[in-house]
Amino acid sequence: MSKKEVQVSPTLIGFVVLLILVGPVLLRCVKTVDPGYVSVATFFGEVQKETYGPGLHFPVNPLLSFTEFDVRNKEHKERIGVPSQDQLTTEIDVSVKYHIDGGMVGRILEETGLAEQVLSVHITPAVRSIVREQGKSIARAEDFFREETQEQLQNGVLTQLMDSLSDKGVVVEQVLIRDIDLPKNLIQQIERKKEAEQEVERQKAELEKFRTQQEQKVAEAEAKLEAAEKEAQTIRLLAEAKAFEIQTLTEALANAPGYIQLQALDALQAISQDPAAKLYFMNGDAPMPLPLMNMGMDNK
Repeated sequence: MSKKEVQVSPTLIGFVVLLILVGPVLLRCVKTVDPGYVSVATFFGEVQKETYGPGLHFPVNPLLSFTEFDVRNKEHKERIGVPSQDQLTTEIDVSVKYHIDGGMVGRILEETGLAEQVLSVHITPAVRSIVREQGKSIARAEDFFREETQEQLQNGVLTQLMDSLSDKGVVVEQVLIRDIDLPKNLIQQIERKKEAEQEVERQKAELEKFRTQQEQKVAEAEAKLEAAEKEAQTIRLLAEAKAFEIQTLTEALANAPGYIQLQALDALQAISQDPAAKLYFMNGDAPMPLPLMNMGMDNK
């Protein structure tokens, strides 16, 4: 069984050798940058002015070295003790939203370093210092809970951070007050104050209830007094009417003596019909029958 020799062309061998030698160099002539990043080139330690944004870049100098910066939006949180004018320190959670300016990454790399160093060297110290400085304008620690105070603090910190970090390649977008913890002794004072206010409100409610009840009683008494006065007036009117009737009748009788004699005769007639009646002898000249003699008779 014979073996066949495989002959390789010297040209093919040369091409492969060339590819092995030149391939890595060709690959370094191509630069790919991911979305949200900006790449900075250095040539033997010297930062180049040109930066590379997201995408494919060809050709590039294969001798260049690259440092990438994440320019996407980020959030930095800090818990800071903030003194107020009443010499009390309030713990405040502050959130700063920012991103690195892609146009200044070359300067950042040259003057500060990597993105992590930008945070530790510029952002964190500035946030702490400015928040404490803004807190000095707050009169009392409990004022931190007021909405207008929080807005004032957020706007003041945002303005100063933008002015302080813009030339450092940091774009500050928003400052938020996340949480506020007052000093414990102040919290106790506030709780006692709230309890006292609640007690005052309770007493006010009881006083209002008592006042309403008294007003109702006064209204009832006034209604009863008014009813009594009306009843007394009615009785007085009835009495006056009765007195007027009696007066009118008396005057009428005085002017008609015959009517009185007629009434007396009717009375005597009624008496005479009674077996046990007594006899009266009348004086005909008198305006009214007068008993001249009483002669009682017993019936057996």
